[in-house]
Amino acid sequence: MSFSSKVSSLQAYNILLFRSVLHPEFFEIEGRRCIQHGEYEFESWIYKGGHVARFEHSGLCITEVVTDDMSQLPERGLVTNLPCAGEKEHEEEFSDRINYMASIQTETLTDHLFLGTYNELLEHGRNSNALMTIWGDQPEKPNLSLFDMQRYSDEVHMQGYHLRSDCGLVLRTQSIFQVATSTD
Repeated sequence: MSFSSKVSSLQAYNILLFRSVLHPEFFEIEGRRCIQHGEYEFESWIYKGGHVARFEHSGLCITEVVTDDMSQLPERGLVTNLPCAGEKEHEEEFSDRINYMASIQTETLTDHLFLGTYNELLEHGRNSNALMTIWGDQPEKPNLSLFDMQRYSDEVHMQGYHLRSDCGLVLRTQSIFQVATSTD
């Protein structure tokens, strides 16, 4: 694997924020979870190489998409597009009702370190009953997408892990959707 193909695969990943619901037809969904808690509703989807997380509160809907292929997604409702390469943090307020925070980390690992990370995250996903999908062209070159979440009274914490063996990529995202509290 050449260095340039590893870099281009890494640079393909983005976090997109939409101020709308996205239709499932844009994704080949392999797993789904819904949470209804108090005044908010949360839904997550996992697919090969990415995830979707939708948070709805008081008529406002925010959707996070992690993907390496934006070509089929609509532009309507797109608020933010964050490239995932490197390490970064992002915060955004939606009206006075929802706060969103995200932390992104990417690494390109050697085959040995990649496989160790893969096995560790696979065990974590099984133990935590996370949404997961595993795929690969060869058994010794597995890929993994994992999405885990924790529900709280006024927020949802999310962790996404997307591992691509073709380039040794490990993408970690940690995000929070939070119901904004009134200060009046």
